[in-house]
Amino acid sequence: MSLETPRPISHNPIKRLGGEALHQRRIGSFPPGPVSYSASRTMAMVRDPLSVLLPAYRKYGPVFTIRVLNIRHVFMIGPQANHFLLVSDADRFRWRDGSMSDLIPLLGDGMLTIDGPYHRRARQIMLPMFHRDRVSATVETMVEETLGALATLEIGQEFDLERWTRDLALRIAMRALFGFDPDQTKREVDIGREFERALHFYSVDYLVQVGRGPGTPFGRMLAARKRIDRVLYAEIARRRSQASGGDDVLSLLMEARDEQDGTPLSDREIRDQVMTLLFAGHDTTTSTISFLFTQLARHPHELARLQDEQDRLFGGSQPTPSQLATADLALLDQAIDETLRMYPAAWIGPRRCVDGFDMAGVHVPTGAPVSYSSWASHMLPDVFPEPEAFVPDRFSPQNKAKIPKGAYVPFGGGSRTCLGMRFGQMEIRVVATLILAQMRLELLPEWKLVVRMTPTLGPRGGLPMVVRERTLPASVRFLGGSA
Repeated sequence: MSLETPRPISHNPIKRLGGEALHQRRIGSFPPGPVSYSASRTMAMVRDPLSVLLPAYRKYGPVFTIRVLNIRHVFMIGPQANHFLLVSDADRFRWRDGSMSDLIPLLGDGMLTIDGPYHRRARQIMLPMFHRDRVSATVETMVEETLGALATLEIGQEFDLERWTRDLALRIAMRALFGFDPDQTKREVDIGREFERALHFYSVDYLVQVGRGPGTPFGRMLAARKRIDRVLYAEIARRRSQASGGDDVLSLLMEARDEQDGTPLSDREIRDQVMTLLFAGHDTTTSTISFLFTQLARHPHELARLQDEQDRLFGGSQPTPSQLATADLALLDQAIDETLRMYPAAWIGPRRCVDGFDMAGVHVPTGAPVSYSSWASHMLPDVFPEPEAFVPDRFSPQNKAKIPKGAYVPFGGGSRTCLGMRFGQMEIRVVATLILAQMRLELLPEWKLVVRMTPTLGPRGGLPMVVRERTLPASVRFLGGSA
């Protein structure tokens, strides 16, 4: 492209921490907050950030500073703060200079790690692929893959729903977005397993992430990336050798040209956008499906409402792709919205302030690292009463209209609203509907939910569940085996 490519970012953790500490000494004063050194606070921000963010919000208001290790971070929490950072004053912030740059060693310079004209150009290129009609056209693939995955389950079987969904969502993303054959690709490199190996780096404690070289989590992440890249670059080369392209995202990226000089995207640029979409296209679905069925297993009344809605709409028959693309599954949509309120996949949005400002009587200096947290904002009792309760009716049409602007931001907002939001919502809808139509998922009695913070939220250690029979009309047959 003729646009200047993003500048390189150092991934040496010692250099970055030292550079940030020196940079913050030059900045001067930060907003008030708990800024004394505290090992326990640092550990809490890694394991249970709400236990730090929510008390700080109550004490200091919507803008405050928290010290983690030797670095001060400004947090902006609540509806007004979210709207300021995401929409009205979004130009005051950059993504690449925040901790989103931690994803660059794996994802490269994709949509999550770029800013400015380079980001706008990439978004403009990919936006047509996520038009409503194109997303609807992928529903058949979503249904086919989900039914295939359901056929591997049997009544009475214990399985890890998170892993099952991760494998399924990655297969859907590979087929629906990029035209890959997951089975053929798996014979060469199991991209799903390699992604899992790579993402493991982000789930280990920070002091372990610091290590470099073969055998370290960072080294294993780079090795997994190399194996994935081998498949992606081979597919890009194969597509370039063909006379005509397809209608998937990969073909769209390869056909894209710069408006000014007609320059195509480089192989590296294509690879980085594909990796980013593969990451975002399966991680959000995995997280949301996992937490949704955790809550439904705990709230049988809500589960029964969703099953009644399905029986009413589909008459006890297997829903078709066209039905799933257009059905008014209002109660399911409310349950999904409530799940995303309680457990937004992208729980934090780190930025760098490039233009200082005043808000809520507090000054935030130029150069400060600034983050919003959808997770913390969604758990404010003055915005969402009894925030720890699963209440899908919060998102009924009459109640949803009362939610303040900026209060509910599971997909970000403004020009950085998740590009694949519509695709992700449809995928969650399809997978959840087909699971609900065929079975009831039951939690193990001794299992306790512990939330894991990586780039996205998820249940730590997976989500073991047991397949139970759903009471169905005689016309509906369970697609898996029998106990």
